[in-house]
Amino acid sequence: PPPKRPVGGLRILWITPMRALAADTLRALQAPLPALLPHWQAGMRTGDTSSGERARQMKSLPQVLVTTPESLSLLLSQADAQQRFDRLDAIVVDEWHELMGNKRGVQVQLALARLRRWRPELVIWGLSATLGNLEQAMRALLGPGAAGDAGVLVQAGQRKRIEIDTLLPPQAGRFAWAGHLGLQMLPAVVAEIEHSNSTLVFTNTRSQSELWYQNLLAARPDWAGLIALHHGSLDREVREWVEAGLREGRLKAVVCTSSLDLGVDFTPVERVLQIGSARGVARLLQRAGRSGHQPGRTARATLVPTNSLELLESAALQSAVAAGRIEQRPVPDCPLDVLVQHLVTIALGGGFSPDALLDEVRQTWSYRHLRHDQWQWALDFVVRGGQSLTAYPEYQRVQPDEQGIYRVPVAAIARRHRMNVGTIVADASMHVQYLRGGRIGTIEEGFIARLRPGDRFLFGGRMLEFVRVHEMTAWVRRSTSSSGAVPRWQGGRLALSDTLAHAVLDRLQQAEEGHYDGPEMQAVKPLLAIQQRWSALPTAQRLVVEQLKSREGHHLFFYPLAGRLVHVGLAALLAWRISREQSATWSISVNDYGFELLGAKPPDPALLMPEAAATLFSDDHLLADVLASLNATELSQRRFREIARIAGLVSQGYPGQAKSTRQLQASAALFFEVFRKHDSGNLLLTQAQSEVLEQELELQRLRQTLAELRSRRLQLMPLARPTPLAFGLMVERFREKLSTEKMSDRVARMLGELERAADRSMP
Repeated sequence: PPPKRPVGGLRILWITPMRALAADTLRALQAPLPALLPHWQAGMRTGDTSSGERARQMKSLPQVLVTTPESLSLLLSQADAQQRFDRLDAIVVDEWHELMGNKRGVQVQLALARLRRWRPELVIWGLSATLGNLEQAMRALLGPGAAGDAGVLVQAGQRKRIEIDTLLPPQAGRFAWAGHLGLQMLPAVVAEIEHSNSTLVFTNTRSQSELWYQNLLAARPDWAGLIALHHGSLDREVREWVEAGLREGRLKAVVCTSSLDLGVDFTPVERVLQIGSARGVARLLQRAGRSGHQPGRTARATLVPTNSLELLESAALQSAVAAGRIEQRPVPDCPLDVLVQHLVTIALGGGFSPDALLDEVRQTWSYRHLRHDQWQWALDFVVRGGQSLTAYPEYQRVQPDEQGIYRVPVAAIARRHRMNVGTIVADASMHVQYLRGGRIGTIEEGFIARLRPGDRFLFGGRMLEFVRVHEMTAWVRRSTSSSGAVPRWQGGRLALSDTLAHAVLDRLQQAEEGHYDGPEMQAVKPLLAIQQRWSALPTAQRLVVEQLKSREGHHLFFYPLAGRLVHVGLAALLAWRISREQSATWSISVNDYGFELLGAKPPDPALLMPEAAATLFSDDHLLADVLASLNATELSQRRFREIARIAGLVSQGYPGQAKSTRQLQASAALFFEVFRKHDSGNLLLTQAQSEVLEQELELQRLRQTLAELRSRRLQLMPLARPTPLAFGLMVERFREKLSTEKMSDRVARMLGELERAADRSMP
């Protein structure tokens, strides 16, 4: 018989993307241990783990450890890392779809390559529920070599029953603008919550969750203590109280964001309400799966439209779910900032030999095509700071010892690196705390910087009065006022996914043919009928371009239906191409359905004829044209701040001494200019430009959209007044220029005029 393995030491490593999910997973793993493996212990190591527990784990890790990518990298940075993992049998990567499409997933790939090198027989499991490219996901997790070829894809024999329906407004309206239904749906939402024992109310932004929670409480004061708020900026104790309340069935409803998206098991939850469009099929399925979270039960998600066009998206989402069409997640290709960070981590974790580590790194999917010159550049960057930082010892982070093993020789550099491990980059945040009382959560520094003492704001479901800032803490007191500002967190707007955009186009094609199947399409029919009467419906075969003259100037409205991010680049590209033929200055407005170009004079009609579409939407010289049409340097500099932080050029500081966003931006901007002037071949500059094009402007999807537009028939429609689709774009532009009060007045006036015009045009 084989010799018995020692009982102590880490045996199972469970990697999860979220701390809330880690706590829930730990509870689920601990439950059967006394009966199955009574001598085993299970523990958790995340950013929420106490310093005392960390100290105990440094002496001896439990047999089962639930952790996050960042905490795993910190474990790998310990000098005795190999000994800590020398009994590891298996790794489970939970919710892999949430990690594989970003740099956190790349961080996991590199960590797994290191662990496989130490433990070649290691068994790796990946868990995921909502992915359109499962084969690639498996290979990205296991690596491109023999491990990837030996992977096994395990899928359920039957699909979980999912019911998607829509909470229809009493009157949808014929002109859509973002948020104009919104809280008009409050009575209907209250009624739905009333009829269920436990409901999750998902919103797409933290700001939206704060508003809905406050308004639900105002509508039903008797629900105080029965409904709660949950988002990532709330304090850990608050989040854990809410999660426990859900699990134990004490809460009737929780208004939440993506903080409760992933596989947390709340068995009592019966219903999921989605406020506004989910903007993606996978996101909706993920959220629907929080209900009926038991084998054999049906998951149910009810969509709550916040404007009339979201009825169209609701119908498209139902079609896509029924057809099993789910978004694919691309895997980042060779991000050098993550590689630079990993080199320092491994140098701390026992050191490395360059040739051996290069072979190891190439066993990951993201670095399978890593060129030797890229590797040499990254190695040189951590050894001597690259070409332009050789005079500064703090950037000579890694040095070879007498045996040729690369290590970190300076304790201060090691300490700074460990304090900044990770790839999550966000604006600096500060704690929010009562003058006399506990901590409420964290809020972005940029929002607090705009407040003066005495200003009020809504946070954590409470109206607070700002008192002062001291040592990265915003001190507040409760306010009796009923109104105040709502914090705006970064990443507020989700863009329409490619899969959902095509499903919307399919629904528009059906409407063009007179088919309005389902209650959602019947409800949105008046809006689409006005669009057809005054202009035309955009479809997969027809690109509608509308032309309007107003007191503001000459408007061009394009409707590619490719999503907000693509439209930003496409609008700038077309404005630049039109201006190249005819000198003009354009103002740009975009949403998920299209974009508006507003100029002082009309464009040459020949530029908008169907025969000109091939030139206007050509992808020849696309990269050069995109760079010429945008302030690419400014965009790259903003992206470089994130890259510089991950690569260790700038530090977010130490606990209690966090640097402000302004300090980080200034430091990163200085490096950007130094590299641009004295080290133009610096690959981090190249990466910044590449990420702007691929992630912010979605260059690949832009190229695909241009190809689709060339295949569509361009139809130029002169307008007498804004159409329903044009109205939404004009409101987007008002939002940037006018205060809330002025905007609402102007929108109401325009809406009244257009509704009267629509009534007159009825047959």
